[in-house]
Amino acid sequence: MRQARTISVVITTYNRPDALASVVRACFMQNDKNFEIIIADDGSTANTRACVEQLAAEAPVPLRHVWQADEGFRAAMARNRGTLAARGEYIVFLDGDCIPQRDFVQRHRALSQPGCLVSGSRILMSERLTRRVLDEHIDLSGVPPATRLGWRLRGDLNKTLQPLGLRWPDLGRLSAKFKWRRIKSCNLGVWRSDLERVNGFDESFVGWGYEDSDLVLRLFHAGVRRKDGAFATEVFHLWHREARRDQESSNRQVVLDRAESRITQALKGLREHADEPL
Repeated sequence: MRQARTISVVITTYNRPDALASVVRACFMQNDKNFEIIIADDGSTANTRACVEQLAAEAPVPLRHVWQADEGFRAAMARNRGTLAARGEYIVFLDGDCIPQRDFVQRHRALSQPGCLVSGSRILMSERLTRRVLDEHIDLSGVPPATRLGWRLRGDLNKTLQPLGLRWPDLGRLSAKFKWRRIKSCNLGVWRSDLERVNGFDESFVGWGYEDSDLVLRLFHAGVRRKDGAFATEVFHLWHREARRDQESSNRQVVLDRAESRITQALKGLREHADEPL
């Protein structure tokens, strides 16, 4: 089975430079450094630009910043433009508030398989622990399992086994049919050729919600199978206030309709940006 040779980690961000710095520095500490980082910025202000410039000066891997104007929630567009800026044959999407463990890239590479995507997993953190990690610059990967277990027992983490570093082999991960459960573009590995085949994320989705489910559904219709990245690709998801979900129900209905129509193409996606400077 051929694994991905070149990987691009596309990190979306919006006006949260302290979290972004923790995420990117965790990427710098990966045990597999054969990858690049693309910061896909959905319109952040100068504070984030300054943060990225500092990170670029420290970076042990190639790092590029792709910015777009702030015109509301446009994460789909940011991910598409990040993909176009990437040089890797395999794209790992990561949110700017999701801190990877040291084997994150290594495990995504190991799970990469032609004809498949990897839907990664996350560990939710409490507001209290998030503030401490950011204020004290705690290296989560370096925290002993006993300490992580204590966090779980105090309610600061929502899972027990994954934070302890438990891994299982690449067995029984393939889904035979499309499933809604645990589709998160905050931790998602996709072959670039497959993204191009379905025209990437669909920017016609309005507001928060379901653009990631739509992508995975369209990929499934195009013949791409889904692999579960649980107990392999976990990231620590920093706490944040819930986004406004005014369009959640209508966005979900769009995906349900597309499940029936078996559509594969984004109405507005990668091809619409092909000639833009990045």
